[in-house]
Amino acid sequence: MTEYVSIEGVARRYGPTTIFQDVWFGIARGEFVCLVGHSGCGKTTILNILAGLEAPDDGAVIVDGQAITGPSLDRAVVFQGHALMPWMTAAGNVAFAISCRHRDWSRAACDAAAREALKRVGLDHAADRKPAELSGGMKQRVGIARALAINPKMLLMDEPFSALDALTRGALQDEVARLVSETEQTGFMITHDVDEAILLADRILLMSNGPEARIAEVVLNTLPKPRTRANLHHMPGYHALRDHILDFLIARSRAFKADAPPADWSARAVPEVSPALSPPPLAAE
Repeated sequence: MTEYVSIEGVARRYGPTTIFQDVWFGIARGEFVCLVGHSGCGKTTILNILAGLEAPDDGAVIVDGQAITGPSLDRAVVFQGHALMPWMTAAGNVAFAISCRHRDWSRAACDAAAREALKRVGLDHAADRKPAELSGGMKQRVGIARALAINPKMLLMDEPFSALDALTRGALQDEVARLVSETEQTGFMITHDVDEAILLADRILLMSNGPEARIAEVVLNTLPKPRTRANLHHMPGYHALRDHILDFLIARSRAFKADAPPADWSARAVPEVSPALSPPPLAAE
């Protein structure tokens, strides 16, 4: 896969506080990457910088060979809140996004495309309902349909399921895994849910604690696809992968800050690890 996104030495400061610094990573075309870390390390800010909603204080973000200077319909965002326009129907919300992408399309063409997008996420029966008539999970489905309907080159997701109940969250995670696989969508997602990251991601970026956070480790997800919530915990290597990430979040994310970055940190990539492929530790004699 060819590299589509390159984050190069990005830093963000608020007043005298450096939230994160020396952030380097790439995303290949067609790859899905999840960013995991504790609150306060700047995860959402990194997504906003990728979306073009914020500018970094240092460094650059290169997407498809060009430095980004602002938002683009090539990078669609699914927010934690549904961000739907309450006076429009589900179909109307999706059709509005389509009309922004395809300004030469007729209203009928936009509406037809919107209804087809809603059908893909199982909401064709609710196309004419307004957001107030939809459940939380249905609203997020509309948001996902709206994002995918404009055929973006990249899908950015900021903890889109965190406010949902466990059953709805699990169903939507499986849905996103299916849609991303079908469309070969390049994706970047922020999550606190370790299983969600393992389900969706090709690689998982682990971020140290803020302030002065940075990418501490890149974990390669070697579990085979397709993956679903039902079969995930039965896969060989799942428990080693999950334990590795949890160990980072519980212990190593804090200890990592005490280690000074190497002198050539900004000149090299963070090494990848594959805990699911690592042999089990030898039993003590």
